[in-house]
Amino acid sequence: MADTKILAICGKGGVGKTSISALMVKRLAERNDKKILAIDADPAVGLATSLGIQVRKTVDDIRKGLISTIQKGQSTGDRETLNRLDYEIFDALEEREGYALLAIGRPEDEGCFCRVNKLLKDIIGDLAGKFDIVLIDGEAGIEQINRRVMKTVDHLILVSDTSAKGVGVANTIAHVAVDNRAVDFRSMGLLLNRVKREDEVNDIRTRTRLDIYGWIAEDDLIRDFDFRGTPLTDIPAASPALEVISRVLKKMNVLQED
Repeated sequence: MADTKILAICGKGGVGKTSISALMVKRLAERNDKKILAIDADPAVGLATSLGIQVRKTVDDIRKGLISTIQKGQSTGDRETLNRLDYEIFDALEEREGYALLAIGRPEDEGCFCRVNKLLKDIIGDLAGKFDIVLIDGEAGIEQINRRVMKTVDHLILVSDTSAKGVGVANTIAHVAVDNRAVDFRSMGLLLNRVKREDEVNDIRTRTRLDIYGWIAEDDLIRDFDFRGTPLTDIPAASPALEVISRVLKKMNVLQED
């Protein structure tokens, strides 16, 4: 995966990280010279909804099917198992114009099937290496990205609204990422969402050590899209939020200057 750039988006629930992930997928997919893989690692499969995709099969569905086969004694060997998983992961991809989506699904059931989980993680890693850019929409924490998707990312993007709780969660995730080495990353920063006034951003700068990649103003159009369930890929190209997204992606060198 030497040439693959991996972005992981995390943050407190309800701060708009999935909407931001969807807008990033939209902007990246418009660059037709790049192969984009979006990984919906949130159990609620919110990214799929924001992209207007009905998921047919998740990685967890595949995992449960394999475990059932093993428990029934029907598995016929490592190579067949590997080939089956490889095929099923590929079959689970939802391909759209400019990108593909893979949904991880619910967290693992109780009980340890470490070998199955490792196989799936390895196959996802191998699949990711076939794309130019991989964007992961994760849960509030980052441990599940490491455990269920991949250990190393290039850019860790922490999303928060202007609430003290949101910023506090972002700071905590950053602490866990650095001190506990929950995931390896090359750069990490904060993207603020639903900002009403610029002085809110200036105040937050005094309450975080994170580099602030940018901030998105409170946007009634995005709120209306979310309220109506309209895919965010349909948002107009002139959207101010998309302009911010473009600047952030260019800052990380995953989107070229026009």
